[in-house]
Amino acid sequence: MKQTEQDSLYSNLDFMSTEELLNGINTEDQKVPLAVRGCIPRISRFVDGAVERMKRGGRVFYIGAGTSGRLGITDASEILPTYGLDGAFIGIIAGGDGAIRRSVEGAEDDPDQGWNDVLAYNPTPEDSIVGISASGGAPYVVGALTKARELGMLTACITCNDSSAAADVAEVPIVAVVGPEFVTGSTRMKSGTATKLILNMISTSVMIRLGRVKGNHMVDMQLTNKKLVDRGTRMIMAETGISDYDKARELLLEHGSVRAVIKFLSEKH
Repeated sequence: MKQTEQDSLYSNLDFMSTEELLNGINTEDQKVPLAVRGCIPRISRFVDGAVERMKRGGRVFYIGAGTSGRLGITDASEILPTYGLDGAFIGIIAGGDGAIRRSVEGAEDDPDQGWNDVLAYNPTPEDSIVGISASGGAPYVVGALTKARELGMLTACITCNDSSAAADVAEVPIVAVVGPEFVTGSTRMKSGTATKLILNMISTSVMIRLGRVKGNHMVDMQLTNKKLVDRGTRMIMAETGISDYDKARELLLEHGSVRAVIKFLSEKH
């Protein structure tokens, strides 16, 4: 039996108090980071490969169904506002954008549709793809990985079963075995948390390796609200030695990004 389908270690959940439920969930959640830690060598391998391809114009696709697809879309959608890079990460979900909010019946069961959805973006061998499936068996994901590998793309999967079709197909299988869920089979819980952690690691490491972070600052972030303008202003003050907040803020708004201000000031001097 797949680890993601094994019976919960807890019985009679419907008779537990709220505090008992929360303690049980928290106990199980603490197992997730250790499972993810064991995946670091393979995550590193994928990041290094993806970075080399992206330096030549490649992109990273995330593809999944249900919760897995939503997590991929969430991570991909953060790249532009956080790092100022448009189109570098692309999230695809079985059933299309409508499936972000509502489940689409049978969407993950078509082995051809995943690749058809990727084809809409004109993939090339310089692209990379991460198939996301807690069970590792979603035909939508496995089919896309199979075709992507035939094209020459770098392929990886994120799954929470140690034996799965996705892991067999992917060049870099990332397998975080977190064990049975608190509610039997509810992979939006520990499996979803593991997936989110791994996606964070992939996208953040890729962006840093591509030079989108200076020191520990997001120097290319978009200035979409007052909080981010304030953050960017303080970054400029820290990076340049400007002590006047209003002057730093004026420079930021004039040039549009922390990186642009730093470049302007360095060229000026």
